[in-house]
Amino acid sequence: MSLTIKLHIVSSSLHFAQTQKIIRPRNAFLSNPFNHKISIRKMTTSPSRKVIKSSLIDPDGGSLVDLVVNEKERVLKASEAESMPKVKLTDIDLEWVHVLSEGWSSPLKGFMRESEYLQSLHFNSLRMEDGSVVNMSLPIVLAIDDETKDRIGSSSNVALVGPKGGIVGILRSIEIYKHNKEERIARTWGTTAPGLPYVDETITLAGNWLIGGDLEVIEPIKYNDGLDGYRLSPQQLRNEFDKRQADAVFAFQLRNPVHNGHALLMNDTRRRLLEMGYKNPILLLHPLGGFTKADDVPLDVRMEQHSKVLEDGVLDPETTIVAIFPSPMHYAGPTEVQWHAKARINAGANFYIVGRDPAGMGHPTEKRDLYDPDHGKKVLSMAPGLEKLNILPFRVAAYDTIAKKMAFFDPSRAKDFLFISGTKMRTFARTGENPPDGFMCSGGWDVLVKYYESLQAEEGVKKTSAVLAS
Repeated sequence: MSLTIKLHIVSSSLHFAQTQKIIRPRNAFLSNPFNHKISIRKMTTSPSRKVIKSSLIDPDGGSLVDLVVNEKERVLKASEAESMPKVKLTDIDLEWVHVLSEGWSSPLKGFMRESEYLQSLHFNSLRMEDGSVVNMSLPIVLAIDDETKDRIGSSSNVALVGPKGGIVGILRSIEIYKHNKEERIARTWGTTAPGLPYVDETITLAGNWLIGGDLEVIEPIKYNDGLDGYRLSPQQLRNEFDKRQADAVFAFQLRNPVHNGHALLMNDTRRRLLEMGYKNPILLLHPLGGFTKADDVPLDVRMEQHSKVLEDGVLDPETTIVAIFPSPMHYAGPTEVQWHAKARINAGANFYIVGRDPAGMGHPTEKRDLYDPDHGKKVLSMAPGLEKLNILPFRVAAYDTIAKKMAFFDPSRAKDFLFISGTKMRTFARTGENPPDGFMCSGGWDVLVKYYESLQAEEGVKKTSAVLAS
């Protein structure tokens, strides 16, 4: 499906009063977070408190990691890499190279060596040399097979080759250690049940060894899919927050289309921050742009849908920045939501919205949620290394059948509310059934319907071809 996102120019001198211009599409895309509810931690409510620029919030480790080679050195580094043993990357490996290279995982400076891996796997955090702790709930590792390990031999450096060929980067001072897949899966997901999407895609067929080391990336990672302008790095986002003179940034993570319930939560967050004394809170609408499971709506379709949400005025483009978060999705519930929050700290956000069952999914073999829906927000309020991030509390949003719009759930008249999950929403669009009026802006809904119509047309062509071939 082609992307037909319309752009929006923000002319306010408030937003663009400072220094260099960041080139990005004008429309600040939005993405969807589900039922954002949460517990609060260390929040100052006094309107007279000192205003701190959001981009001055220290990243983990004190400074952002930037692993992209200086432009003047790229030819030399690429030439050096040609003589090294080669490690072939998968598409998902490349997404992790992207994450590492821009500092989303600061203070990591490459794929984890064994000591970092064990800390991440068993403690969900890393201890720094000064004794401080940073959150790191997901192992960021690179797997290799026996043949690649033998080919590397005693070499201390290897070249990383992209899925389509070509040198992507160098891994220096490497360490190779055993990849205990069962332990990794059990500790990350809390189950080894078959059918976990990331496990099936990435771990099950991966090699029996992990290779860690210091990463150098030859050139910035680009996907050439028409969306690279939205893939703002943590430093670019910090620059943008400064240019908009933001005194608070609240991040919203999502991997689904945005409906009016999400918009209600986001708009209400801004209202509450203004009441707390902030002058210019900015929304970072941050859809996940890496690997997602097969039945999720593709990134380009989500981005086009988000554009319609802004175009229809459901969210304000002047106080919203839409950017793509390049991380792959694990669907690892309370373990993964820590990673989502930690990465936004590195991007300069000081508030994070979390809701029901963040990063969760249905159990792959049983008819139930894989995780307790409330554990994600509870874990975030206690997680080591996330103390400087404000976690925002929210009431649940649902469709009010009396008011005929999305509203905050009122337990006193529970029978008047209809809960429409992401799965239900996708089913509506796939079957051509319209959701209740007021559930989603019409332009955004049309994008979803057209996407599922195109899928059905493709399936029809495949079936016809199969019949003819037989």
